[in-house]
Amino acid sequence: MRDLDRIGADRAVRELSGWTAVADRDAIAKTFVFGDFSAAFAFMARVALMAEKMDHHPEWSNIYNRVEVTLSTHDAGGVTSLDVQMARFMDLVVGA
Repeated sequence: MRDLDRIGADRAVRELSGWTAVADRDAIAKTFVFGDFSAAFAFMARVALMAEKMDHHPEWSNIYNRVEVTLSTHDAGGVTSLDVQMARFMDLVVGA
C-alpha cells in the first residue's frame, strides 16, 4: 500500500539537497542540467521506469539539456514520502 500521508514541501526540502518548495502549492521542484539532450533524455527514461514501478509520476519538462521537475502526490493534495523517494532516486541517478 502506498503512503499518502502528507509531509509537506517544507519538511521534504529539509530532507533533500537542491530541491525547493514551489510557491502557492504543496510541491517540490528541481532543475537538472546535463551535457546534452541525449543525457537529459537518458535521465528521463531511467526515471520513467522507476515512476512506473512506483505508480508515481513526476510533472516535468525537457528543453535540450535541462529537465525541470515538480513533485507532488495528487491523490494526497501535496507532498508525501513518495515524492521524497522519487526525488532521492532522481538525485541518485545524476550522482548528487
